[in-house]
Amino acid sequence: MGYIFLLNLLFFLTASTLHAQGLLDALSGGKARVIDLTYPLNSKNAFWPGESYNSFKHEVLASLEKDRVYSGKYSTPEHLGTHMDAPAHFEPNQPTIDKIPLEDLVGPAVVIDVSLKAEANPDYRLKVEDVAEWEKKHGTIPQGAIVLLYTGWGRRWEDYDRYKNADKNGALHFPGFSRESALFLADNRQAKALGIDTMSVDYGLSGDFPVHHTFNSRGRWLLENLANLDKLPPTGATLIVAPIKIEGGSGGQARVWALTRE
Repeated sequence: MGYIFLLNLLFFLTASTLHAQGLLDALSGGKARVIDLTYPLNSKNAFWPGESYNSFKHEVLASLEKDRVYSGKYSTPEHLGTHMDAPAHFEPNQPTIDKIPLEDLVGPAVVIDVSLKAEANPDYRLKVEDVAEWEKKHGTIPQGAIVLLYTGWGRRWEDYDRYKNADKNGALHFPGFSRESALFLADNRQAKALGIDTMSVDYGLSGDFPVHHTFNSRGRWLLENLANLDKLPPTGATLIVAPIKIEGGSGGQARVWALTRE
C-alpha cells in the first residue's frame, strides 16, 4: 500500500508541472502518450557481475488454487534491472534512496543519441562535443533536465552475456558518459540526473567511476538499464521516476515512465 501511495503522491505533486506544459490535457485528449522505460523484473535481468551479487529471485508463497490467494516473495540486489543509484551509492554524507525529495523525481527529459557511435565502438563515451552538437539542433539543455544517453544497448537486453559484453579477461565493454561530459552537464547545464540504457553511466572499462562520483558528490541521482529510449523524442518529454523506498538504500528498482506529445 505504501508504494501505491508513493505513486499517487508523486503524480499529484507533478500535476501542476504537467498542466503547465499542457501534457495532462493532451493525454486525456489522445494527443499525448505514456512511454514505459522500465524492464520487468525477472531472473534474466542484468546485474553487476560482482562476487557478492546474484540474480533476481521470485518464489510463490501461496496460490489461488491451493490457498485462495496469490502471494509471493522476492530477493534482489539493489542495482539490478531498471534502477536508480542514490547519491549515497558512491559518496559519503549524501542522501540514500528514501531521502530523495519527491519533487526531484520529475523533470524534462533530454535524449542524446550515440547509438551509431556505440555500434562502431562499444567503449564509446559521450563527449562534450556531442552535447554541443545536440544543442545546435535542439537548443540549450534546460536547467534541471534529466539527460538520457541512448546507446542502442537495449537490443542486447535479452542476452545477459552480450549485454555485459565481457572479454576473455572479464573486462566489460559497453558505452557510457565521459568524465568531461558529466562535469559539463552537472555544472554548466545543472542537470539533475543522468540515465542510460546500459548497466552503468560509466563505460564498462571504467575503474574509478568518475561519472558516478561527479553526480553523487553533488547530491544527484542516476538511472541505469533504461528501456525504450529509442521511443522518446530528443526533447519535449517529461520523465517521472518512482524508486522503491528502501530505508538507507544505496539505490533500488524504479518504475520510470515518460509523458510526451504525439
